[in-house]
Amino acid sequence: MFGWLKKKDGRILAFESNAAAFDYACTNLPNKLLLESVVPAMVEAVGAIGSEGERNFQLRIADKTGGWEMWGCTLKGAPSCPEVGELVGFRIVRIASELPAGMNVIGYIAVKLAPVLVPGKGWKIDRSYVPDNIKQTIRF
Repeated sequence: MFGWLKKKDGRILAFESNAAAFDYACTNLPNKLLLESVVPAMVEAVGAIGSEGERNFQLRIADKTGGWEMWGCTLKGAPSCPEVGELVGFRIVRIASELPAGMNVIGYIAVKLAPVLVPGKGWKIDRSYVPDNIKQTIRF
């Protein structure tokens, strides 16, 4: 009918490294920049700590061109922070059309992703970087 009753493909894609998982995400996944979506990214460098306690990181956001660089942060009160070379999930909060390309995607580093992809469901989450006082958005 619509594929609802079709048996799901149960294969799991496990990658040997975060870099291999990121390359797969760039070449095989759509990685659309949509509000509240979580896009895979690689942590490339550690930046300064902001005035409110947020930690800044240089990220490479996955896309079909091999990724593009931007700065992202963890939120104030995050239980831990990523390290260089980690595969993370960057949650998009706002797309500011008034800013130049490359600076118009606003969000934060939400999770550490394991290099394991479950087709139809997404990346396996290894650790959350979201503080306990931030509640997840629920849509009905």
